[in-house]
Amino acid sequence: EAVKPSESLLVVDATTGQESVNVAQAFHEQIGITGAIFTKLDGDTRGGAVLSVREATGVPVRFIGVGEQTEALDPFVPDRMAQRVLGMGDILGIIEKAEKLVTEEQAMDLEGKLKKGSFDFNDMLIQFATMRRMGPLQNVLKMIPGLGVNIPEEALDKIDDKSVNRIEAIILSMTPKERSNPDLINGSRRKRIANGAGRSVEEVNALIKQLYEMRRNMKQLTGMQKRI
Repeated sequence: EAVKPSESLLVVDATTGQESVNVAQAFHEQIGITGAIFTKLDGDTRGGAVLSVREATGVPVRFIGVGEQTEALDPFVPDRMAQRVLGMGDILGIIEKAEKLVTEEQAMDLEGKLKKGSFDFNDMLIQFATMRRMGPLQNVLKMIPGLGVNIPEEALDKIDDKSVNRIEAIILSMTPKERSNPDLINGSRRKRIANGAGRSVEEVNALIKQLYEMRRNMKQLTGMQKRI
């Protein structure tokens, strides 16, 4: 009454389910809220409470919280929330996050390397750094269409930033020349890299194999596009 606000927004915990509906109804009856902000949508919840609160109060959802800082508030987009509830992911959300972190020049440079099959471990490190700035790895994976419904929740929970840390440790144990030219990495070098990263030689072999498979797949895809 003293400040006469133009908006009265209620911040709701998206993980509380039905209780969030009760809280929203109580506040709406007492002060007449004009909108809601849902937090903790970067967790495991799919956001069904958003639909329930909207139905119960009739007020719009203005923002969703996907992190702990005010910078992590995103405008609420209804169709994306519907896709999330249905387990269909949010590919547009991933694209928007990436666009904020990667310049057009960087994207074109990466595209060129992928097409030529010259993607190396330095590029992989850069991509990992970009992914980290997009948020926890689990949350990014859950935004990929089809992934949330095809992979069990317990399997997704096992994929975390520690797995990226292990790969980064292996790459950082390589010399600059080895990162740029994986062909240099023979048996003795692989053993040295494994010891330096505190990982097994098998893990080093698997990472190198993964890089070569990425190169081969991108070359094949580029060849198919040219023929089309």
